[in-house]
Amino acid sequence: MTLLRSINRFIDLNVGARVSGAVCIDGENIYAPHADLLALRTKVGFLSQRPTALPFSIYDNVAYGPRIHRMTIADMTRVLVTLDGVAGTAPVTRTAALDTLVQRCLALAGLWNEVHARLNEPAHRLSIGQLQRLALARALAVGPEAILADEPTSALDPISTRLIEQQLVLLKQRFSILIVTHILRQARRLADYMLFMYMGELVEHGPAAELFARQTDPRTRAYMSGEIS
Repeated sequence: MTLLRSINRFIDLNVGARVSGAVCIDGENIYAPHADLLALRTKVGFLSQRPTALPFSIYDNVAYGPRIHRMTIADMTRVLVTLDGVAGTAPVTRTAALDTLVQRCLALAGLWNEVHARLNEPAHRLSIGQLQRLALARALAVGPEAILADEPTSALDPISTRLIEQQLVLLKQRFSILIVTHILRQARRLADYMLFMYMGELVEHGPAAELFARQTDPRTRAYMSGEIS
């Protein structure tokens, strides 16, 4: 979790936290004095362990980011191109652009079919599994370059876990996704590249298939075998 919070500078919210060194995104140190935090958190979406709905409707939860960033029709059209991979007909009004963006994000999060008839209902009425997919849609709405996911299924039932995993597999074709998980089966299902961290230290890393097949550090072997956790 500390690693993820360092990448989007949520670590700043920890009282007494100290940071040294640099974290570079797109060649820029996000800890430089002139770093733009609002722009950073547009680039880097975040999914927490336990999702929280904003005190708005389902629609307004997804529309929150585009509104707070004052995204124009052109901005939202660019996000839609990123999400879809192809350029379509640009919406002619900001309301139409926002409607299209909300629908597309909910669809990519695997939630549209379940909520399209009740978009104006309070988001807190959703189940926790639906809330996590709503959080995913909310993150997508600003067109991030990467998605950080901190144990995104730890509070979910098996069916909701499967739905979240299916959407992450789909989305990793278009976004960089960094997932923290303690579930080896989940890492095996989702990971292309894996890092093993233990007690705050990066112990070993490499292509997931290779790391599962062969570990060079005894701590990694012990974790894989269940000797340590």
